Formats: sequence, C-alpha cells, structure tokens
Amino acid sequence: MNLQASATLPLQWQCLPFSELSLTQWHDIVKARIAVFVVEQNCPYQEVDGKDPHCLHLMAYTASGDLAAYLRIVPPGLSYPQPSLGRVLTTDAARGSGAGKTLLQQGIQYLQQHYPGQDIQIGAQLYLDKFYRSFGFEPVSAVYLEDGIEHQDMLRRADA
Repeated sequence: MNLQASATLPLQWQCLPFSELSLTQWHDIVKARIAVFVVEQNCPYQEVDGKDPHCLHLMAYTASGDLAAYLRIVPPGLSYPQPSLGRVLTTDAARGSGAGKTLLQQGIQYLQQHYPGQDIQIGAQLYLDKFYRSFGFEPVSAVYLEDGIEHQDMLRRADA
C-alpha cells in the first residue's frame, strides 16, 4: 500500500523507551531499519548497534497496523555530547505522504521535552541537507563517508 495517494490517513504515534516496546514493535522497527538502511541503500553494516536500550523510540503506525515512520531519540553522551535523533526513516509505502516531516517535528518535540534547553546534533545523509535545514539544522562538520554514504554532522540550536 502506498500512502502517497492517501496522505490524510491518520497515523497513530507512540514514543516508548526500549523496555516498553512489544516484541512486535521491536520486530517492525528492526525490519524497517534493515529494509531502508541496509537493503535499499545497499550498505552492509551492523544495524543493531547496542544503543537502542538507552533510547526512546518514536513510531507511527497506519490504521491497518503497518509501521510508516520511525526514529530513535538518543540521550546526550551516547552518539554526541548533545542529545540526538537517529535512524530517521519513512517506509517505502509512506514516502510522499508527509509522514517524514511529521516524524521529525514530533521527534524534536519529544527530545525538547526530555532534554529541555539542549542543542540537537545529528549525523545526516548529505542528500537530506535541505530537509534537515528546513527544521533549523545547520552543518557543523565537513562532509564525510560513513558506510560509503556521504554524511555531515548537523546541529539545531536550542534557541532555534
């Protein structure tokens, strides 16, 4: 099912710590992350990296129970000195529906609630530069290769 034609479909949002994820939710998350970051991007790497138990997990499900969008909220000191958003994705079926924009808006809101007054740092794929800039992120590093894909570190100031 491609949600592009039905962008007004309501999504059910949940943000949970790892310890509260159901086995089905964890399966959906890992399946989507591998589909996007390993298979679609043809990038073999250790996708499950040990950070998940320390993170919050923001998920959007369709009314039919399909995972449409996901990101993890990473506490300060785990990936960067600042709190971070990572593993940001929309599933193939949800692309073009606006779910990605809502995902990032909600992720920033949840992060600000849990880590008020702190900057947000991300490691962004370079081709998404314009997307992240639209949310107030600015590059703070040179472009670098991570698993063969161009990335840059970006920062969103707390006062943005």
